[in-house]
Amino acid sequence: MKGLLSSVVLLAAAWTHVSAEEHVFHWKTGMGKANPDTLKERPVITCNGEYPWPAVRVKQGDKVSVLLENGFEKWNTSLHFHGMFQNGTNQMDGPEMVTQCPIPPGGSMWYNFTVEGNKGTFWYHSHTAGQFQDGMKGVFVIDEANSTFAYNFDKEMTLELSEWYHDVAVDKIPEFLHLYNPTGAEPIPQNLIINNTRNLTWKVEPDTTYLLRLVNTGGFVSQYFWIEDHEMEVVEVDGVYVEKNVTNMLYITSAQRYSVLVHTKNETSRNFAIMQKMDDTMLDVMPDDLQLNATSYMIYNDQLPNPEEHRVGELEFLDDIYLVPIDEHRVPMLEDATAKIEVTVDMDNLMDGRNYAFFNNITYTEPKVPTLMTVLSAGDKATNPLVYGTNTNAHVLEHNDIVEIVINNKDTGRHPFHLHGHVFQVVARGPTAADQDDLDAADPIEYPGEDEGREYPMTRDTVYVNGKSYVVLRFKADNPGVWFFHCHLEWHMIQGLSLTIIEAPLEIQRTASQKLTDSTIGACQAAHVPHIGNAAAHTEDLLDLSGQNVQQKSIPEGFTPKGIVAMFFSCLAAVLGLITIAVYGLMDMKDAEGRVIEDLGVDPVVLSKGSLADEGSVSTSSDVKK
Repeated sequence: MKGLLSSVVLLAAAWTHVSAEEHVFHWKTGMGKANPDTLKERPVITCNGEYPWPAVRVKQGDKVSVLLENGFEKWNTSLHFHGMFQNGTNQMDGPEMVTQCPIPPGGSMWYNFTVEGNKGTFWYHSHTAGQFQDGMKGVFVIDEANSTFAYNFDKEMTLELSEWYHDVAVDKIPEFLHLYNPTGAEPIPQNLIINNTRNLTWKVEPDTTYLLRLVNTGGFVSQYFWIEDHEMEVVEVDGVYVEKNVTNMLYITSAQRYSVLVHTKNETSRNFAIMQKMDDTMLDVMPDDLQLNATSYMIYNDQLPNPEEHRVGELEFLDDIYLVPIDEHRVPMLEDATAKIEVTVDMDNLMDGRNYAFFNNITYTEPKVPTLMTVLSAGDKATNPLVYGTNTNAHVLEHNDIVEIVINNKDTGRHPFHLHGHVFQVVARGPTAADQDDLDAADPIEYPGEDEGREYPMTRDTVYVNGKSYVVLRFKADNPGVWFFHCHLEWHMIQGLSLTIIEAPLEIQRTASQKLTDSTIGACQAAHVPHIGNAAAHTEDLLDLSGQNVQQKSIPEGFTPKGIVAMFFSCLAAVLGLITIAVYGLMDMKDAEGRVIEDLGVDPVVLSKGSLADEGSVSTSSDVKK
């Protein structure tokens, strides 16, 4: 995708690296057609009429300005730079109704921020339901200001990993959130792709050290990644440089990034397979058209044939919890938390029959005013979580709190969780509760209240929790803002597996750079969304939540998903029965009597004498054999 850079430099290659201090892009969304996995052409989201979206490269200290213009006919849109701290520029973070209003069709919004505090491998994507799964995403790399890296390498390569659907993901949301899907089974992708294609060829030179940046920009399945007969030295996770750690395989969830050093062999007598494999434990069914594995090619000699796929006996991957930071994030384990957020993850049905995801029995429901804008308009009431509504799962923190988040996962599957505006220390993570076949019956493993005693904990912005287990995170609340915390499986975020952290709200109000820009307000006006007031859009009594958006009511105890479906069809049958009675009641009775007698196959003469009827020998309609 080509975008305007500093108003004079056109993005003309897959990587855009501009030495200027200000980078200006004008991106317009639209729809086109593409066939990344070569099996089926389908609609995709384009940038300025092209697909895929651009990969962008900047340096620390650079200013980035993106004018995002919504060229869709019906969809709202938004843009999130994943992993950016956005210190002092919270309104540029991107999630709809959290820090901004949705950008409506025909509308636009400027995203302006300075790259401060971040370095390494990141990405950007739409933060409007389902859109990044349809292509609205790209890799975003930040070089250090002095263009150095923590370790020496000769060349560099980026691999963007993703699952791929043959249908438009946005169009699948209604059938996913449908009472015909009471168990919440996620749509199954058809394939895996790499750099927006399949069977990628990577030409390498012998005896060369490559820095390989791996980014999972998919919205659902985690992936196992390995290179046949090559070790990988992990040197970065989610923008945090770490001590070298050698592995043969990585497990990469949605939104996670790894940078690894790969040293090629001295000779060129053969080529090697680059392997991706879906974590099939995340899939409820295995469709016939599902491709669990994908093979790409590490080419030493293009005169030799491509390698066959490389299978392994065991999926033994690096446990990232043991990685140790070496940069400014090398901080001793945070102790004595002053604020604690403990949540239980669960999936269940509500009264409308649909399956939702919950933190502490609350499924995130958008407020009527973006939460950041409530902060800015609530005065001293901004420290009261009630003004943010009962269904935004709002947690208010004081400036510089030491925060502990405990996630207790009652679900059988792994979930990757992402915190906006921060990296966090991973203090503890429990193992999967049981073998996968026994997970449904297993009791969840609970956090025992003790960390794992590492001096410098692994630090990143996206981490997974195992099935029916727990993970414990800690961070310092030193970045005032409203920060979304959510599962990065897009289907689960759509189901409501999110909460909001309101960090130092009075400090936000006092910071000049947090004042809403004209462009931010303009997006709200174009979308007809208020930018002042509490979660219910009240501006006088900020504790009055009448009219707020709330979740569906809970189902009475004792109902199962199958029971919900049975209840629905029973109600439907009852309604149809009443309609039938009403229709018959409105018919001409003489005609109705004749039709009934004819349908029953009874002699009208005999019936008129009353002999069969009087003896109770006339069958009901459901028993009649025609």
